Formats: sequence, C-alpha cells, structure tokens
Amino acid sequence: MSDLVQRIDRDGLATLVLNRPEKLNALTVALFAELRAHVLALAQQTETIGLVVLRGAGKCFSAGHDLADIAHGEKPPKPSFQADTIELLADLPQPVITAVHGHCYTGALELALAGDMIVCAESAKFADTHARWALTPVWGMSQRLPRRVGLARAQELTYTARTVPGREALAMGLVNWCAPDAEFDAEVERTARAILANSWFSLRANKRLYRETDGLPLRVGLSHEIHRSEGRGPDMDARIAAFMNKTAKIG
Repeated sequence: MSDLVQRIDRDGLATLVLNRPEKLNALTVALFAELRAHVLALAQQTETIGLVVLRGAGKCFSAGHDLADIAHGEKPPKPSFQADTIELLADLPQPVITAVHGHCYTGALELALAGDMIVCAESAKFADTHARWALTPVWGMSQRLPRRVGLARAQELTYTARTVPGREALAMGLVNWCAPDAEFDAEVERTARAILANSWFSLRANKRLYRETDGLPLRVGLSHEIHRSEGRGPDMDARIAAFMNKTAKIG
C-alpha cells in the first residue's frame, strides 16, 4: 500500500488516518482501496483491537470525493466499491469513532456517518454539497444523515448545501461532542480510553444489538433483545470480582 491511509495501533486502539493532506484528504478510489484493506483486517482482530478511530491528517478530515477523480473517469475495482467499503467500516464488530476537524464535505460526510459516534473540533465544517455539483448520493447520505439528525434537518442540509460549523453540528445532533481545537486530540484520547476500559465483549455485543434492531418496531426490538442478546461475557466474573475486592478494601 502507498500509505494513503495510515494505521496506528496503541493499547487496543486502532487509529486510521486519511493521509492525503496536500489534497485535503480528498477521497479517491486508491484511498478507498487502502481503507478497505485496513477495515477487512480489523474485522478479524477483535482480540487485540477494541475500538477504531477514523480521522484525517493535516488541516482537515476530508474535503470530500475528489472531483478530479470523477472528472478523469475513476475506475473502481467493482460497482459500488466505495459504498461497500463504507458499509464494511460501519459493520466492523468494534465501535468506530469518526474524529472530524476542518472540512467534512459530501462524500467525506458520508464516510464520517459510518462511525458509531462522530466527534468534532470547533473548526469542523460539515456540508452535503451533492446538489451543488448536480450529483445525488450513492454512499449512504440519504439513509444515514436523517437517522442522525432527523428527516427535516437532513432535507434542509441537502437542499441548501450550506456549511454547518462544529457547534451547530453539536446542537443538531450530528456529532456527539465538540471541543476547542487545542483540546480536541486530548478529548478524542480521553473518550477512546473511557470506552476501551469497558468490556470489549459488551462493546461488540451492544453494537450488534443496536444495528440489528435499528428501525424495528418497539415490541419486535424488545423481543430481539430478550431472545437474541449475547448475555454475559467471559470477563464478567473477573470484572465483578475486581470491583468487589476494590470496595472491600475501601471499606
């Protein structure tokens, strides 16, 4: 691979970094091919990786689909290659956090929406500009954006193609939290470590429950949870014993 997507592993956290900073991490077929390879590998590494963070190098997360790639007649290896890659990312067994600073436009927003959580710096700028270029989404925007912010708000963003700054993105529910730029990296790390401190079994099982019951009627979803939940994890006894031992010492 040519390092268009870097992978950095540390203490159970895998960070995938979009790495075309000189092009504002614009998304090309080649970049998606590298992202896909990393995602396929991560799906098989649940014992060593408990959480994935996706972010961008340099000034921003990504300016979006590389228009030059479109203009030159991009040739993906198979139809719907980019959309399928985004779906593979969304379907990872591990939770995925998308960490956004700077631009996150159109195709980049579709990629960001694959994250179970989106977090951002105050410098973040989100937009769906498909209409500006006479395009319609094929990477998931029409389905994931309204599920994140509601149909009316999604339609507003799509029809106006306006840019939404980080604090407004937080207010509308597009992101989970928004931090000052100087504190962003530390907040991403803090959030990641708080998640990783929990049972990785539970993280994967709970993600699966959310995905399998998304959109189901309440009673159907409740039945699914009761009858198809994975129940107790292999680390439950050790975790409870450690807690009891700690409280006994305090007492």
